[in-house]
Amino acid sequence: MLATYPHHGRAYSFNPAAPLDISLPLAPGENQVNCFWAEPVQVDVIRVGDFVGSVALGGSTNYLRVHLTPHGNGTHTECYGHISPDPQVTLNRCLRRFLFVARLVSVQPRPQANGDEVVLLEDVRRELEGGPDAAVPLEALVLRTLPNHRAKRTRHYSGTNPTYLEPALAHYLAERHIEHLLLDLPSVDREEDGGQLLAHHAFWQYPHATRTHATITELIFVPDEVEDGLFLLSLQPTSLELDASPSKPVLYALGS
Repeated sequence: MLATYPHHGRAYSFNPAAPLDISLPLAPGENQVNCFWAEPVQVDVIRVGDFVGSVALGGSTNYLRVHLTPHGNGTHTECYGHISPDPQVTLNRCLRRFLFVARLVSVQPRPQANGDEVVLLEDVRRELEGGPDAAVPLEALVLRTLPNHRAKRTRHYSGTNPTYLEPALAHYLAERHIEHLLLDLPSVDREEDGGQLLAHHAFWQYPHATRTHATITELIFVPDEVEDGLFLLSLQPTSLELDASPSKPVLYALGS
């Protein structure tokens, strides 16, 4: 059965029974995506007196403690609190809606004179301003970089100077009122940029005209079989009072 989603005077159809999960799972061990020198996810059994929080070890229930770094382990969503000194700015307070009309766009990063690979404004703008969905007002953009190797699911990015966005692209997305940016990279900015974080500042328009409800979701993975186009995005973080949270973005293909 199809459901409908209203958006700017139009009703779009989607199949709620056909979700496309574009998150990367969190699991212990080295064979998981990792960036910015974060420790791997760790899962420990809780032991209290005679109680052991593992059925496999003789306990009555599984009761585990998880150690993770949201910005470094798996898919995560962040708010402008990531670059703000105010500890009261948290994702849980900034993100108050969870369904958005999104466009999936695939782009090839371009090599720069310094050897960096960068996603450029001109390439993304050409995709967004062309095609049958160009006139649809977007709330979110999902960027898939090419080539789309499955190694992205387990890559260790630390110290590799991974692909990042041209700051002008982040500014363009803010001007287009795209509130939510999702991408299959560790960061919108260069791994080591002297703390400038130009794309973060440009997307959030921080600190002079801060877009307080805007978010950036990093380390997603969109399989090749999912074609570029229009989707309903369900953005599902945990309710952590931090600047970032592990999250589970899910897409639903939209039809007229």
